[in-house]
Amino acid sequence: MPFRKEPPFAHGILPSSAIVLVNLGTPDEPTSRAVRRYLKQFLSDPRVVEVPAFIWWCILHLVILPFRSGKSAAKYRTIWTREGSPLKVHTQKQAVLLEKTLAERGHEGVKVVMAMRYGSPSLRDVLARLQAEHCQRIVVLPAYPQYSGTTTASVWDAVFAHYAGVRNVPELRLVRHYHDHEAYIEALRIQVEAYWEANGRGDKLVMSFHGTPKRTLMLGDPYFCECHKTARLLAVALGMGADEYIVTFQSRFGKAEWLQPYTAQTVQDLARQGLARIDMICPGFTSDCLETLEEINMEVRQDFEAAGGKEYHYIPCLNEAPAWITGLAEIAEQHLIGWPTILTPAQRAAQKRDAQVGAQHAAQLGA
Repeated sequence: MPFRKEPPFAHGILPSSAIVLVNLGTPDEPTSRAVRRYLKQFLSDPRVVEVPAFIWWCILHLVILPFRSGKSAAKYRTIWTREGSPLKVHTQKQAVLLEKTLAERGHEGVKVVMAMRYGSPSLRDVLARLQAEHCQRIVVLPAYPQYSGTTTASVWDAVFAHYAGVRNVPELRLVRHYHDHEAYIEALRIQVEAYWEANGRGDKLVMSFHGTPKRTLMLGDPYFCECHKTARLLAVALGMGADEYIVTFQSRFGKAEWLQPYTAQTVQDLARQGLARIDMICPGFTSDCLETLEEINMEVRQDFEAAGGKEYHYIPCLNEAPAWITGLAEIAEQHLIGWPTILTPAQRAAQKRDAQVGAQHAAQLGA
């Protein structure tokens, strides 16, 4: 395979580091055409759908894309904002705030950029842009707290596929997960307690995570266990007993068995059992998106109320909460260790002198 053309080499450039904050993705517009394009890329990923390629191609192109694109577009329109897709808007704001926070903590020149696994800005384009800017060290930080082959590993696939065609590969560090990171759990605790202080507390806290086929668990994917560990740690931080919260899984697709219990069925059962109020949070999502704003806060709310529930409270995702931006910075710092992102004034001056001498020497040699 031929390697892509490298950007022109430039002497005297100081070493630079970057963090790529990667989220799942979103359509560019809430239209059938844009959603179809997004779904095609998303559902064509063998990490997402483990079905024989030819069989799945027929199902995807003859059934799902023609019939689901319009329905999904209508759902996206219910949550679309003037700024655009909530997931993309929140992820971009997180990237900006993370870069600012790292700078305030002494990390000079660490760029933070947003990328999407599916849709735009694509991870491939973002990595190529950093290559053109001569970035020498990159941390890839997925927006997925819990590891799954369907999400995190798919990001790795895209990273490795990109650099398979690059001659001058930068130093890479990949953040696998942070489902039990103290700063992440603390940010969730603060988010829940702030909501309770303003709105009171329900009879049960439902922690809904995105579902995956049960088959993935049986084949060794740790996602199910990491979701439960997140929930247990959050419950402990909130001082909750085992009977005061429940873990559920949402967004089931197709007829196969997925991770259980299912969120929609669970809230209906809770309503029929006489629980007047439940509080809902989605700890696996760091940014509000279609699955939280439309599915959880609209569809599942209707399921609860239709079954006799009285009060349904959705606790927003972490989004740009100050505690979460601080948490992101702490997670990022752990993966920046050993890189020259914090230098004394003397070290910075010496680094600049070395770069200048290198450029002068190259000029003398005609390089």
